[in-house]
Amino acid sequence: MSLSRLQSPILSAQKPVALLLPARSPSHCPCPAQGPRPAAIPWVPFPGPRTCKDLLDRGHFLSGWYTIYLTNCQPLAVLCDMDTDGGGWTVFQRRMDGSVDFYRDWAAYKQGFGSRLGEFWLGNDNIHALTAQGRATAGFAKYRSFKVAGEAEKYKLVLGGFVEGSAGNALGAQNNHFFSTKDQDNDVSSSNCAVKFQGAWWYADCHASNLNGLYLRGPHESYANGINWSTAKGYNYSYKVSEMKVRPA
Repeated sequence: MSLSRLQSPILSAQKPVALLLPARSPSHCPCPAQGPRPAAIPWVPFPGPRTCKDLLDRGHFLSGWYTIYLTNCQPLAVLCDMDTDGGGWTVFQRRMDGSVDFYRDWAAYKQGFGSRLGEFWLGNDNIHALTAQGRATAGFAKYRSFKVAGEAEKYKLVLGGFVEGSAGNALGAQNNHFFSTKDQDNDVSSSNCAVKFQGAWWYADCHASNLNGLYLRGPHESYANGINWSTAKGYNYSYKVSEMKVRPA
């Protein structure tokens, strides 16, 4: 995720810590290229790229923003990482300087927010579409599968078994839990974890990771409310860089 790249003063730019949770999706969008389909004309596959891996396979080798097409053929602008671990990663979260407020409500996380030039969250509906047929293959912290359910299931995280990774399995505690925000308390705690730890995440009671927490720039005295990955640096260190990415298997 990569699903997530975590970087601290100890982890140099040459050796970024990465959590890679690839996802699988079909390579073609079965929709007409333009407008409604006349009755006498059959539908043909839409050739637009479905993922950043499709773009890489078509010869796009530079990291940057591209347009891909979701399962309903809706175009979506995404940041493609064509450098990490062979490239082809679709980035759905980036934290790097604290310029964007991630302590937001359900509607914001559903739609997505942020800036192409800096920090952003791609949106839970889009992340669901990207990971609907997810399958993990390799990465810094490897899981057998990764999927985010739709809004009707409160964007529930469905995570396969942890395989390996030096950052540890800090996401495993959030498996099979719903996404929570400050205005949608879907965790199993008696308190609102999103409010208590000032983030938005797949909180249980409450978390072992909190990558949408406050940007606290390294060590912090407050408890577990930063960009935390507990199995690597505990609850009092907030990572300065986090990226969450998916790639087809």
